[in-house]
Amino acid sequence: MTGSPSPSAPPPQPRRSGPPRRSARPHGRSGQLIGAYGLLALTALLFLVFSLALPRTFPTRDTVDSILSNQSIPAVLALAAMVPIVTGAFDLSIGYGLGLAHVMVMQLVVGEGWPWPLACLTVIAGGGVVGVLNGAVVEFGRIDSFIATLGTGSMMYAVTGWVTGGGRIVPGQQGLPAAFTDIYDSTFLGLPAPAFYVLALTLALWLVLERLPLGRYLYVVGSNPHAADLVGIPTRKYTVYAFTASGLIVGFAGVLLAAQQQIGNPSVGLDYLLPAFVGALLGSTAIKPGRPNALGTLVAVAVLAVGLTGIAQMGGDFWTVPLFYGGTLLLAVGLAGYSARRRLRVGAVAAVDASAAPQDDGAPGSPP
Repeated sequence: MTGSPSPSAPPPQPRRSGPPRRSARPHGRSGQLIGAYGLLALTALLFLVFSLALPRTFPTRDTVDSILSNQSIPAVLALAAMVPIVTGAFDLSIGYGLGLAHVMVMQLVVGEGWPWPLACLTVIAGGGVVGVLNGAVVEFGRIDSFIATLGTGSMMYAVTGWVTGGGRIVPGQQGLPAAFTDIYDSTFLGLPAPAFYVLALTLALWLVLERLPLGRYLYVVGSNPHAADLVGIPTRKYTVYAFTASGLIVGFAGVLLAAQQQIGNPSVGLDYLLPAFVGALLGSTAIKPGRPNALGTLVAVAVLAVGLTGIAQMGGDFWTVPLFYGGTLLLAVGLAGYSARRRLRVGAVAAVDASAAPQDDGAPGSPP
């Protein structure tokens, strides 16, 4: 019969209007806060636990000064390790570079009689040159950063042994210039001066990485080098920049180590390699979870410092230190991987929600 609706045709469905429905994720905000500031809360918790366990020795001014002073060089080196990690590379030569830098400062000041400011500036500039060479070997030599920096680090260790003759560089009876040792031993506003060096370096790196185009380019290179090439970012150049910055920071750490140790020890730098990478990798799980960042690295170093100081005051054996660092490194890598996967899941869910949301585009024939 004409005019009657077809029995097989489905009835028209009303088009839903209004804002798109968002999937319920009641714990999303709290999860973000825990991921960003959980490490900072852990630092406060560890300090509280050790203060209750060791009320006479741990919550004291001497302990705070010791943490700020003794952990300044590991913190600086962790920041040096963090910069290449931003671009997806690893600089395993930083421990060897630290040993070479502090030996060269001692050699120039004690052995060659250079003025200490000139010696310090020369060593820091030399660290930058080493960083350029590391970046060139990695990017233009097309060698994996692990292998390349391990090789250059071994060469630096050989140079360190050649400079020192396998022994130590010890100042004479006159000692080192007081102004040089004051770089490490002095105080400012009642606190150890090295703590302010670490704070200034952290703020400088935060400014560059979070507020300047250079930092955004470095993060793009680290997250997706192919996409960086497509948008015109020269990945090789910015990776070399990252290694250069790392080398300059390592040179500065070498100056601090020379002022602290006041002797040239060719093998001391290797002891700082593992703490530096633990701090850098653990820092990628804090403040900005899922990516390396300066503030997170500082928080990670604080966690390690409080934990190691508490363990030492409780009478921990010598083997507890490498055990603590090794376990923390595994935890850091695991948490970093989890944070990265979580970011991908959140991004995928947001994309699905956006694609599933109804669109009222005013197409002809659509019901009002």
